[in-house]
Amino acid sequence: MVATRTIDRELRGWGFDNTVEWTRGVDTELFRPRPHDEWPDSFDSLPRPIQLYTGRVAVEKNISAFLELETPGTKMVVGDGPQRRELEARFPDVIFASEQHGETLARHFAAADVFVFPSRTDTFGLVLLEALASGIPVAAYPVPGPLDVVGHDGPGCLSEDLGYAVEMALEKANPGKCREHALGFSWARCAELFVSYLAPIMPGDGGAA
Repeated sequence: MVATRTIDRELRGWGFDNTVEWTRGVDTELFRPRPHDEWPDSFDSLPRPIQLYTGRVAVEKNISAFLELETPGTKMVVGDGPQRRELEARFPDVIFASEQHGETLARHFAAADVFVFPSRTDTFGLVLLEALASGIPVAAYPVPGPLDVVGHDGPGCLSEDLGYAVEMALEKANPGKCREHALGFSWARCAELFVSYLAPIMPGDGGAA
């Protein structure tokens, strides 16, 4: 069982012919569109649009590609990691909101206007689903992970020009479509897929117990 079509194609290219897709899941009850009174108070004074990144703050996440964009509004990084101090020094106008969890993290997602995912190396990117479940479109590069989770026709925009992806994701923003897309990755759906791949072992099939 593999998480994405990209991994499936790669394994089949190596000669494996018994692979099936078993996607990852997102908590669609926690991550959901929320009314303004559930947003963090700090968002009220921020210039829009708010462009959000959440995750580990490390070199492999390619966050500087996002922070270097000359886009209007506010850039926000939620997370921590070894590159945080360097990025804070280089980009003093960016809001670094530290690591958040649970309800607080979900409220940050719901209050943003677009989720920017600059990584080129993630094999899935669960945060993409958390953003979409919150009704927020995704801007990312057309690489494995975003291609598998969002796709070219999904709720957002994938482009080698990340600034263009942000602009188009905002222009096409549709909370309902984002949410609908994410519901296809619910934990219930993951469980259904897993059960569908199980095969019963009858007494005597595997020799002596």
